[in-house]
Amino acid sequence: MLLKACLNGRHPAGIHPALPVTPNQVAEAARLAVDAGAGALHVHPRRADGTQSLEAADIAASLVALHVACPGVPVGISTGIWIEPDVERRRQLVATWTELPDFAGVNFSEAGALDLCAALLARGIGVEAGLWTPADAQLLIEASLADSCLRLLVEPMDEAPEAALETVRGIERQLNQADVSTPRLLHGMGASAWPMLELALRRGYDTRIGFEDTLILPDGRQASDNAELVTTAWRYAEKMTLDGSKQKKRYYT
Repeated sequence: MLLKACLNGRHPAGIHPALPVTPNQVAEAARLAVDAGAGALHVHPRRADGTQSLEAADIAASLVALHVACPGVPVGISTGIWIEPDVERRRQLVATWTELPDFAGVNFSEAGALDLCAALLARGIGVEAGLWTPADAQLLIEASLADSCLRLLVEPMDEAPEAALETVRGIERQLNQADVSTPRLLHGMGASAWPMLELALRRGYDTRIGFEDTLILPDGRQASDNAELVTTAWRYAEKMTLDGSKQKKRYYT
């Protein structure tokens, strides 16, 4: 199982004292998360003012710091349309990058997703297809892109766990009917983060955890940092392995 650490996300600086924003902060958070067991990293690079960026200089600053801190660990970035709303400029920015991430997430609910996938693949950057809805999964299938993707991110945007589960089932139904075999990574957001992580473990999917998805531990306490979230996720996995019969009905079947 791959456990990816999603270190910062869209959160504004200051929402948590350990939220990493600068390249050095992101690199240190990544080092601690990898030491805790993260096998890959996902970050939202920032400008000097803390806002998210797809500009080449900002991408390079974060990636260089991460590669120094965590040599050999795959690093991915977000391409969310909120970072660059002009879809053509977003696609063009990919061609300007001087340091390349190992992979990049592409949200299939967003305009320009297919062209962005083509731009990333042309540069040898792995694509993580972000599937928020069953319709996103259908678009992926109709575009015949599943086999070209590194991973499929099953990521319901519903924070209510029951609604998130229904979305996951709909996405799975589309993928299974099309016999899509590309590796899947399932995660939730907010209140659904821990239930979806547990579901991913039982499904045998890859998963992720970090400040992008939640600042809170399963017991309701605020996590001290990304590393504590990663450590807690691995404890979940170990407990489920050792005590599967008790864990099976904790959230969902």
